[in-house]
Amino acid sequence: MSAEIRVPPLGESIVDATIASWHKQEGEMVQRGDVLAELETEKVNVEVSAEQDGVLQKITKQVGDTVTEGEVIGIIGEGAAAAPRSNGQAAQEATAAAPHQQQPSREETHERPREEPAGQGARAADMLRPPSPLARRIAAEYNLDLSQIKGSSPYGRVTREDVISYLERNAPGAAAQAVQAQPAVQPAPAPQPSSPSPAPPAPPAPRPVTEAGRREERMRMSRRRQTIARRLVAAQQTAAMLTTFNEIDMSAVMDIRSRRKEAFKERHNISLGFMSFFTKAVVGALKAFPLLNAEIQDDEIVVKYYYDIGIAVATEEGLVVPVLRDADRKSFAQIEREIADLARQARENRLTLAALQGGTFTITNGGVFGSLLSTPILNAPQVGILGMHKIEQRPIALNGEVVIRPMMYVALSYDHRIVDGSEAVRFLVKIKELVEDPETLLLEG
Repeated sequence: MSAEIRVPPLGESIVDATIASWHKQEGEMVQRGDVLAELETEKVNVEVSAEQDGVLQKITKQVGDTVTEGEVIGIIGEGAAAAPRSNGQAAQEATAAAPHQQQPSREETHERPREEPAGQGARAADMLRPPSPLARRIAAEYNLDLSQIKGSSPYGRVTREDVISYLERNAPGAAAQAVQAQPAVQPAPAPQPSSPSPAPPAPPAPRPVTEAGRREERMRMSRRRQTIARRLVAAQQTAAMLTTFNEIDMSAVMDIRSRRKEAFKERHNISLGFMSFFTKAVVGALKAFPLLNAEIQDDEIVVKYYYDIGIAVATEEGLVVPVLRDADRKSFAQIEREIADLARQARENRLTLAALQGGTFTITNGGVFGSLLSTPILNAPQVGILGMHKIEQRPIALNGEVVIRPMMYVALSYDHRIVDGSEAVRFLVKIKELVEDPETLLLEG
C-alpha cells in the first residue's frame, strides 16, 4: 500500500517552508523513521521522516520548492529498489544536465549526499557533518576525493572554500574556473533497471573568465537570513532604539576563574566562563529595573517577572538566539552547561522552535570574534539587549594612580518608548557593579 509523504507541522507562526534537500532518491528503499527530506523555515530546519517501510516511488516537490503544512511532497509504496548509480554516472549526468536546467544559486542549498566510492567509508564516518552541497558538486565535477580535503568550518565540514583552496594548491587553472562556475544541478533520478545506459555526456560549456580581482558570486538568501534581515529592519523601524555604553574592570572575575576553574570543571564537568557571570548580573539588574524585562503590546506595557535570557549564537546559517529558561533559578554550573548545550544544538542545526521562542532579554558577545565596541540591535519584541566585547589590557586611573587592568566595553541598546535614558544608564551601571564585585551575584543574581 502506498502512503503520501506530507509536510509535518512547522510550528507557531510559520506558514510555509522550502525544500532544502532530499536525503533519498526515487526508487530507493526506505525504512520507517528514515529521514527523507529536510525543510528550511525562517527559524529552524525541519526533518521529514518515513512513516512506513517501502520504496520512495515519487518525489512531487523538488529542492527549492515552497511547501505548506500538510502538503504532499512524495509517495512511498511497495516494490523493489532501483539499482544505484555509480559516482561517475551521477557526476556525468549532472554535468550533462547543467546547460539545460535552472541551477540553484546558493552554496548552502542542501541536497542528497553523493555516494562515496569504496574505501572512503571510514573517512566519511569520521566526519561530524557532511560536505556542503556546493563542495560536493565541485568535487564531483573535477573528480576530487573529498576524503583528502580537510574542512576548516566547525565540526570539520568541507565547504566550497575548502575545495577551492585545495584546487588552488593542486590545479590553479581549475580553481579559477570553479570560482566563477555556477553551482551544478542535482543528479537526475536513478534509472529503473530496464532503462538503457545513458549516452556519453557532452563536454561542459566553456565558462566566462572575468578580469582578475573582479569576480562576483550570486547567492540566494536562505529563509533564516531573510527572516534575520526582516526582523532587524523592523526593530529599527518600530522601536525608538538608543544605546548607552560603559566599561567593566574584569579583574575580579578573571581572578575567580583563575583560582577556581580546575575545581569547578572537575566538580561540574564544564568550564567556568564569562557568560554565567554576565547572565547572573543581567538577572540582578532586571530585578532592580523591571521595565528592561518588558515588552509593548498595543497600548499596554507587559512587565515579566520571570527571566528567560536569550543567548545569541553565530552559526553557518546566521545568528540565532536560543533561550535560557528561568535563569534566575539556575546555578553557575547549570547556566554554563545549558548555554554550551544550546550553542552546540544551534551549530548542529538541532534547535527546536520552542528553544527560540519567548525570551525576555538578550545577551550577545561580539568579543569572541574580537569586537571592541558595537551597538547591538534589539531582538523584538524585547526592549533591551546587552552587548559584551573583547577584554583588553588598558590603562585606567585608580585611586589617583594609572594602572593596567583587563577592561571590557559593554553596550545596552534599549527601547526609549518605555525605558528612559536614566533608567538604562543605571541598569548598565548595576551590571558593572555586579560583575566587578562577583560575590554580590550570589545575593542579587
